[in-house]
Amino acid sequence: MNELEELKPGEIPGIPVRTLEERDLDAIVRIDALHVGRSRREYFRKKVEAALRDTGVRVSLVAEQDGLVVGFLMGAVYYGEFGRSEASAVLDSIGVHPDFGRHGIGKALLEQLCKNLAALGVERLETQVEWSDWALTSFLAGHGFHPAPRLCLERNVR
Repeated sequence: MNELEELKPGEIPGIPVRTLEERDLDAIVRIDALHVGRSRREYFRKKVEAALRDTGVRVSLVAEQDGLVVGFLMGAVYYGEFGRSEASAVLDSIGVHPDFGRHGIGKALLEQLCKNLAALGVERLETQVEWSDWALTSFLAGHGFHPAPRLCLERNVR
């Protein structure tokens, strides 16, 4: 690419991003385990199955380098949630292999997701983070996320 060529929105040179496929499960589980310290294979197996099976609009992507999956994100589009009528999207999971951190993988995934969501007419993307996950919170803040005007509540049921 010469300096006169412009990148299209969501396009980062050298970082191919594509739709999630069933064959990506092992790579997703490996990347996630590197971050959380244990395998959550069953959790991600169910999420991948749902992403590929559900009739609702799902937006799950992977990023590759040299044919290997080095990052992923999983999300969904909802048409009316919590009393709102407009479509919104939820970013449920995101992960980048630590060896590829700070190389634009997460940015490429988020930009492609936003491009896909805009094409669907979705205007808002939401997510939740652990209160103590400063690295993820900082990454998301650096990519346009901010505190929502809602409070997430929970309680024990036993």
